[in-house]
Amino acid sequence: MASKSETIRSKPRIYLVTPLLADVAAFSPILSDGLQSADVAAVLLRLDKADERTLVNRVKALARIVQERDAALLIESHPEIVARAGADGAHLIGIEAFEDAVALLKPDRIAGCGGLTTRHDAMLAAEGGADYVLFGEPDSLGMRPSFQAVRERVEWWAEVFEIPCVGYASTLEEAGALAAAGADFVAVGDVVWTHEQGPASALREAQNRLTESAA
Repeated sequence: MASKSETIRSKPRIYLVTPLLADVAAFSPILSDGLQSADVAAVLLRLDKADERTLVNRVKALARIVQERDAALLIESHPEIVARAGADGAHLIGIEAFEDAVALLKPDRIAGCGGLTTRHDAMLAAEGGADYVLFGEPDSLGMRPSFQAVRERVEWWAEVFEIPCVGYASTLEEAGALAAAGADFVAVGDVVWTHEQGPASALREAQNRLTESAA
């Protein structure tokens, strides 16, 4: 397998993580404005608990907004509703959840994997057919590894593996640093939605930092 250092690297792109959503109608215009302000490759839709029909309807309400911008719409967990809801794939948390779900998604849908606490689990996800791996996202309690640990994991992956990796940035400064470290995509979430000048402004800044890192 050729290393990333031996190939031409694509410019890093934004992987946008939504808040945990129940009211998608109120969120739709915010998301639409954000997607017009930056080169967003994918949107990870995080859904608050609800019955299956409600979950499907929430996804459908946002799918057109995302896909019309040529971005992929991914659902966090819930691989069983991906096809029915018109999403492009699912993001699974942890190697066990990924292994349980990958057969539902492949080959027609995207299967991504995060919650990877060890290098071994990341390699298992790659061997199991993951379309990407994600490093550094907060867990269910809002805790995440140190930024140094996340950057080192991204650097290791980018040097060795062809499968894309996503690095999670908790600040806009981290976004540029993860792109420079070799992340194919940089995930941004709360730093966008809580930005004092609004999500669109935050995404423009994130885009600038990713562009600078690739210069």
